[in-house]
Amino acid sequence: METKKKGLTLAGKQLAAGWLFLTPATLLIFVMSFWPMIQAFLTSFKSGKGVNIHWADPLFVNYTRMLQDTMFIQAMKNTFLYLIIQVPIMLILAILLAQLLNNKDLKFKGFFRTCIFLPCATSLVSYSLIFKSMFATQGLFNTILVNLGILKENFNFLGTPWSAKLVIILALIWRWTGYNMVFYLAGLQNIEYSVYEAAKIDGANGWKTFWNITVPLLKPTIVMTFIMSINGTLQLFDESVNLTKGGPAGATMTMSHYIYNQSFGQGVGNFGYTSALCFVVFILVAILAVINLKVGDTRD
Repeated sequence: METKKKGLTLAGKQLAAGWLFLTPATLLIFVMSFWPMIQAFLTSFKSGKGVNIHWADPLFVNYTRMLQDTMFIQAMKNTFLYLIIQVPIMLILAILLAQLLNNKDLKFKGFFRTCIFLPCATSLVSYSLIFKSMFATQGLFNTILVNLGILKENFNFLGTPWSAKLVIILALIWRWTGYNMVFYLAGLQNIEYSVYEAAKIDGANGWKTFWNITVPLLKPTIVMTFIMSINGTLQLFDESVNLTKGGPAGATMTMSHYIYNQSFGQGVGNFGYTSALCFVVFILVAILAVINLKVGDTRD
């Protein structure tokens, strides 16, 4: 009788090889990402400062504390204000610019695309400091507005709550519009030009073509950029720190900036409380992402 050859089949060898290649990356992701997340979640139920932390009594004291923390509530309001105003304006500008620069008859398209994309290649700290100098009391914008007669004297843009928030919103729009435009350009270039020609033959004008063809076909990209923008805005940090330092009196401080101050910016860190704050931000990001996915899901 013939003896069967022992060993793995071809499919079994391929499966084993796949797991062999995946194991190092999986272990690294677990050790570097998921394990710290688990530890942070456990830490959110502890109190104390620095290394002298212990299980809180009651266990949820950090989560109840944030409901009475007026500065955190103010930081949350500031962050959502940036989100509500800046994200829609930025994405609308990005899709309009993408539509404009996708015109096959437009000359120097590469040059214009590069100019609009360049701001997002600028360092976060660098561009924050540039906006800080431009909107300073003796800065460029004050000089222009005074010389034009719009202002009688220099205005403290970064020292007034409403204007400081406006500067942050303008800075965010300037930096991130080109980044999102690239995604929309990629989506537009996957739409067959014959679709637009057919709409033109049917008598559709530019607005109808944009609203009834471009927007529906770009819906997956729009949902993706909304989720990324929401995620980034809820974790906004550099602009608050470098532009206004959270001032005046916390009027522009974001949640991430407040968490940083509680952890490292005010002496020994209250890591239990800041871990709880981080998980609140995580939950907010997850909820808004799920809502966007549900709204953007066109499947029956």
